[in-house]
Amino acid sequence: MTTDVCATMNALPNFCAEKDADGIVTLTIDQADRKMNVLGPDFNPAYATLAEAFVADDSTKGLILTSGKDTFIVGADIDSMNSIETAEQAFELVENMKSSLRKLETCGKPIVAAMTGTALGGGLEVALGCHYRIAIDSPKTKLGLPEVKIGLLPGGGGTQRLPRLVGIQKALELMTQGKELRPSAAKDIGLIDDVATDKDDLLAKAKEWIKANPKVQQPWDKKGFKFPGGGSMTPQIGQVWSIAPAMANQKSQGNYPAIKHIMSSVFEGSLLDIDTALKVESRYFVACAMSQEARNMIGTLWVQLNKIKKGQSRPEGFAQYKTKKVGILGAGMMGAGIAYVSAKAGMEVILLDRNIESAEKGKDYSTKLLDKAVSSGRSTKEKKEALLGKIKTTVSYDDLEGCDLIIEAVFENREIKAECTKQAEAVIPATAIYASNTSTLPITGLAKVSQRPNQFIGLHFFSPVDKMPLVEIIMGEETDDETLAKSFDYVLQIGKTPIVVNDSRGFYTSRVFGTYVTEGMAMLGEGITPRAIEVAGMKAGMPMPPLALQDEVSLGLTMHVRDQTNQDLIDEGKEALTHPSDIVVDKMGGELKRLGRKEGKGFYEYPENAKKHLWSGLGDIFPPLENQPPIQDLIDRLLFVQANESARCAEENVVRSVADTNIGSIFGWGFAPHQGGTLQFINAYGVKNFVERSRELAAKYGERFAPAQILVDMAEKGEEFVDA
Repeated sequence: MTTDVCATMNALPNFCAEKDADGIVTLTIDQADRKMNVLGPDFNPAYATLAEAFVADDSTKGLILTSGKDTFIVGADIDSMNSIETAEQAFELVENMKSSLRKLETCGKPIVAAMTGTALGGGLEVALGCHYRIAIDSPKTKLGLPEVKIGLLPGGGGTQRLPRLVGIQKALELMTQGKELRPSAAKDIGLIDDVATDKDDLLAKAKEWIKANPKVQQPWDKKGFKFPGGGSMTPQIGQVWSIAPAMANQKSQGNYPAIKHIMSSVFEGSLLDIDTALKVESRYFVACAMSQEARNMIGTLWVQLNKIKKGQSRPEGFAQYKTKKVGILGAGMMGAGIAYVSAKAGMEVILLDRNIESAEKGKDYSTKLLDKAVSSGRSTKEKKEALLGKIKTTVSYDDLEGCDLIIEAVFENREIKAECTKQAEAVIPATAIYASNTSTLPITGLAKVSQRPNQFIGLHFFSPVDKMPLVEIIMGEETDDETLAKSFDYVLQIGKTPIVVNDSRGFYTSRVFGTYVTEGMAMLGEGITPRAIEVAGMKAGMPMPPLALQDEVSLGLTMHVRDQTNQDLIDEGKEALTHPSDIVVDKMGGELKRLGRKEGKGFYEYPENAKKHLWSGLGDIFPPLENQPPIQDLIDRLLFVQANESARCAEENVVRSVADTNIGSIFGWGFAPHQGGTLQFINAYGVKNFVERSRELAAKYGERFAPAQILVDMAEKGEEFVDA
């Protein structure tokens, strides 16, 4: 008795199978409880059922895999990945999936992946296991294997099928960098075979190909198969293998073992038959899945990030709010960026500055971004004009009438900010929220001039606004929950990730970020060689070394913030703060006026037509110690000083959740992503071990490394940082 594949699959939830008169089965995947299809715990057994039923059904002549959504399959269910506890579980997970894919691709009957949109990770691996791949050619469609970004490798056959399709060199580039391609680019390299205009065209092309190819084999199953561009033992690819590991290590500093495992899986697999190669891949997948780096990144960049996006930090009891009209005070770099992202989200924007020339210059920022998008094909002239039409430039506060949100983005000066508050509040509706984009000045103090401090909040954006994913929401002492809820919704509306913190000097991100660059300068003042400091920063996993990053920030701003902070403390009857970096700041910024990149000179030199390099005069001003400390001490100093300050923020109730703290550190200033955030770094290191190492660093390098009291208490109780 022949199995009826349609009856079998239609009996399962989330699958719909139809067979036409030619015997071609169209299987539509549509997970009812999700916005997008994912490879969750139920997918593997269902796919195994499909493979058995399709092969056994003699009446079928071909199979089209498609989606009932505007995406195909966006990857694996990372929540289920996060629950893996043993190597055996990880191995079984990917082996089961590959068994089904292999059964289908060797059955002799043609199978087409008809991708309605984005296919990433395991979703693309399902498509790679088909004989033919077609995608709808849309700017929204992304195709790629980005697993490396959460510490994993493509474990569903990706490290073996992709090199056999597009060549070893291109496959390594795509997988080790986690690149995502548009359909046309994917077709150009052979990742997919064709593109379609819409779903009808997609399915028509799929059926046409099946009819024209009744008997099929994957290229790698054919006798005499050769890798496109050459196999690992050919001279041209031999050169790739002699260079690629060194280049990867230079970029990753050895902090991302998944990169090494991807290369090993490709190299070893390319010397073997496909079935043995797939087993090799599974073993390397296990090595990734069980690594601390993957656990850190999945736990933070997936689990905790999703909790934030689902509103973990948003007060309950308030309806979702949609901001319609935003007034932005100050059209400088920050204000201009905020105007762009707000208009892009469909809001009406009033961009106000002291003169119309400055306001227009701010609007020009949007024009330039849109011109780039049009020229690259990511947008159209019509969309550009529509977006620019939403931004009105002005010098009159009267134009703020009707705004439901005001964002002040003027210079970090209390008097200027106070004047803006008074003038705006004289015009805006009583229900409007007033937000300051300050990066350091306490919100409670700024709200003192407000007529409605309960509706006064901090919205700290990061530069450049159009690229940086985070907004730090700061609650003043009188800010109410409704204001927080509306502000939270606005941040999500513009496509950013919101974290919520309580008021304090420097809040969370600016305060902790400052410890990284000041520690680098303190090292320089001690006589540690500039090159060693910068190497330590990169080996720690930071996106930029501390002295180079300080040049980007500008010593002028650093001095302004320090002096303002100390004046505030003195006004409050407290002692001014001192730090070992002060001598370097005053010498470089105050005396030598080497303020940073913007001035063309700082810790680095910036030749006009050459690469920047460390200023040779640093060694004369800060003579190097004869006996330099070990590099691990420097790495630990840079990481521990940030993590310890984050713990102090938790102790002082500045940060409200572990998720906000970890995500804020990675998205805000780039704290080593492989560590999973500042508090996860402490968890993974072990709180007790962290306290012991902190005390060692304090004894050698200064009391600022002494562990926060919260850590000492947690170590005694055997606790770690977790959200309730």
